Amino acid sequence: MQPPQPTFRIAISASFTADPIRPILEFWGRQLNSAFDVQFAPYNQIEQTLLDPGSVFGQNHHGVNVVLCRYEDLGQFETWDDAALRQLELNARHLCGALREAPARLSSPLIFCLCPSSPGFSDGAGVRELFVQSLDGVPGLQFIDSAEIASLYPVENWYDAEGERLGHIPFTEQWFAALGTGVVRRAHALFMPPYKVIAVDCDNTLWKGICGEDGPAVVELDPARRCLHQFLLDQRESGMILSLASKNNEQDVFDTFAAHPEFPLQLRHFTAWRLNWDSKAANLVSMAAELNVGLDTIIFVDDNPKECAEVAGGAPEALPIALPEDISGLPEFLRHVWAFDHPVITEEDRQRSAMMTQSLEFGREIRRAASLEEFIAGLNLRVDFQPLDLERIGRVAQLTQRTNQFNATGIRRGESEIQGMLSAPGFRCYTAEVSDRFGEYGLVGVLMVQTRIVELYVDTFLLSCRALGRGVEHRMLSAIAEEALDHGIYTVTVPFRPTAKNLPARQFLDSIAFGRKFEEDGQVVYRFPATDLQALRWKPGPQETVAPKPAARAGSGRRFVEFARIARELRTPAQLIAAMRKEAQASFQAPIAQDALSTDVQRKLAGIWSELLQKPVQASSANFFDMGGHSLLAVLLLMRVKEEFGVELSVDDVYSGTLTLGDLAEAIESRQLGAMDPDEYQALLAEIEGLSDDEVRALLEREQQGE
Repeated sequence: MQPPQPTFRIAISASFTADPIRPILEFWGRQLNSAFDVQFAPYNQIEQTLLDPGSVFGQNHHGVNVVLCRYEDLGQFETWDDAALRQLELNARHLCGALREAPARLSSPLIFCLCPSSPGFSDGAGVRELFVQSLDGVPGLQFIDSAEIASLYPVENWYDAEGERLGHIPFTEQWFAALGTGVVRRAHALFMPPYKVIAVDCDNTLWKGICGEDGPAVVELDPARRCLHQFLLDQRESGMILSLASKNNEQDVFDTFAAHPEFPLQLRHFTAWRLNWDSKAANLVSMAAELNVGLDTIIFVDDNPKECAEVAGGAPEALPIALPEDISGLPEFLRHVWAFDHPVITEEDRQRSAMMTQSLEFGREIRRAASLEEFIAGLNLRVDFQPLDLERIGRVAQLTQRTNQFNATGIRRGESEIQGMLSAPGFRCYTAEVSDRFGEYGLVGVLMVQTRIVELYVDTFLLSCRALGRGVEHRMLSAIAEEALDHGIYTVTVPFRPTAKNLPARQFLDSIAFGRKFEEDGQVVYRFPATDLQALRWKPGPQETVAPKPAARAGSGRRFVEFARIARELRTPAQLIAAMRKEAQASFQAPIAQDALSTDVQRKLAGIWSELLQKPVQASSANFFDMGGHSLLAVLLLMRVKEEFGVELSVDDVYSGTLTLGDLAEAIESRQLGAMDPDEYQALLAEIEGLSDDEVRALLEREQQGE
C-alpha cells in the first residue's frame, strides 16, 4: 500500500491583499479531489518571502509557491514622475533577480503571476517584456501573465476602486475567481500524471458525416471540426501521440483522407489506429499495448456519449471526452479541458510522434531478425552519457514525471527540487542521449547520484520505455561505475522501490549476476562492485526480451477528475461564482426559522455572512464581529453588498461592535429606498401611521396632481 500523500499546499505571497482568492482555491481543491492547504505570506513582502528559508515558501515541501504581483505595487511614491518610474523599474529588476535565484532553494515549484495594475496607472509597453526576458527558461519557475488569464477567463469589470481604497483589495470577486482558477490550472498541469495519447473517433467527430454511408468524398469539415483538427495538430506538436479509434471499415477511412487533401489532419499524422467493429474499450486496450503506454495515459474523444460511457465501463483507466451537443461551442470547450494542458514543452516532446514511429519500426524489425544477438549487434547504438546541462533540467524533470516502467524508485520531481538537490554537496546528475540506426531518441535516460563515504548511491535511475531493449540501461550503469572509480569509490548502490508499473526495472537489476541485494525500509537495495559493473554489457539470456512489454493495466494512482464537466460547467468566472455560492448554501443548511429572517434582504445578507464567516447565520440578531468577523472580512462584506444590492455603504456602517444582520439589512433597505437615513425612514413611517384615512387619501391625490 502506498503511503498517503501529504496535503497539497498553495503558499501565496502578494503585493496586494490577496485573501479573497482563498475561496476559489479551496473550491478547486474539492473539484479536483485534493484538499488544498492555502497559506499566505505577510502582506506585500514578496522578496522577503522568497529569501527567507523559514517563510511559507521555504517550508512548503509539497505544493506550489505563488507570487501575485502588480507592477505599480513595487513602489510607493506620491507622484509618478520620471525618477519614480526609474526606481520602479529598478525595483522590478531586483524582484526578477530574487525570482531567478529562488527555485534552487525551494522544494516546490514557483509560479509568478503578473497581475494588472489599476486603470489609472500605465504599466508601460515594456513591463511584460521585462519580466518575460528576465524569467524565461528559469528552471522551476512558471510565468503567468494576466493577459493569459483574461483570454481564458474574461471578466468585464475586474477592478474594484472601493476595495482598493479600503483594504488594498484591487480586484472584483469575478477576477479573483479567474486569477485563482488560472493558478490552480497551472499547478494541476505541473503535478498531473501526463496524458500521452489522444485516440479520436472519425464519423461526426473528425468530420461531419458518415464516410461509410455518405461516401468518403461527401463528408465535410465545418468550422468547429476544422478547429478540432488544428487543436489536435497543436497537441501533436506539444508531444501527444495521435491515433484513430473508430467503428468503420478501415479502407473507408483511408479513402476519406485521400479524398480530402485540404483537411489539416492527414493519415500521416496518426501513429496508430483501430478501425474496425470491435468495442472501442477493447481497441484502446490493444492500442495501449502496441504503443507501450499505460491505458491511463489515453484520452478518447468521441461525439457519441454512449461510446464514451462504454469506454468508461470497459476501459476505466482511459479518459473519455464527449464533444458538446452544440458543435459550435467545440473550440471554447477544448480550451477548457485541463487534461490537454502542457506547462513545459521540450524538444523531445516535439519529436515524440516521429520517435514513436521509430519505436514501432524497431519492434517490427525485431520480429523479422534471425536472432536477437544479431539484431542488437547491428543497431549501431550510440549512448552519449554526460553530466546534466542545466538547460535540459526541464526534460529531466519531465522524465521523472512520465517514466513508469523503467524507473527504479518511481520518485517524481519538479525542476526546482532537482536544482535544489544539485546544489547540495555530493549530488550529481547524468543524462543519456541515445540514437541507433532507426534514428535519434533524444534525452531518454537519467541517473542522479550522491557520493557517500564508501559508495556511490543512485538516487534516480530511469530510462524512457522507447529506448528499452537496446542495452542502454547496461551502458548507463557501466558509465556510472567508471565515474565511481574515477572518484576512488568501489561500490555502486541502487535502491529499488516497487510501484504498480516498474517491474521491468527490477527484472533488469535482478539480471545482474554479481550484485548483492537485501531489503531495507520497504525497498530492495542492490550493491554492485564498481569494477565488475564497469564491464556490464547486454547479452541475451533465457528470459531476455527486446520488444517492449505491453503496458500494465494497474492503476497509477491518478485522481479522478471530471475534465469534461469542468469544460462544460466551470469555464467562466460567473459559472464559478454561482457554483461556489450553491456549494456554500448547501454547506450551511442548518434550519433557519423564517420568522427569524423576515425579509428578502435579510435572507440574502445571511447567505453572504455565512460564506464570509464560514458558519450558518440563523437570525437577524446575529452579530458580525461576535461570529468571527474582522476588518478584512468587513471590507469584503462592503464589496459583496455593493455587488448584490447595488448599495454603497460606508465603513462606519459596518465597523461597529454592535452590528447585527438586522441593522445592516435595514441600512441597505433604506439606501434602496432613496439613500434615506434609517432614523429618517423610521420617523417617516411613524408619521404615515399617524395619518387618518382621509389625510392619506388627500396626500395621494396631491401627489397624483404633481403638487
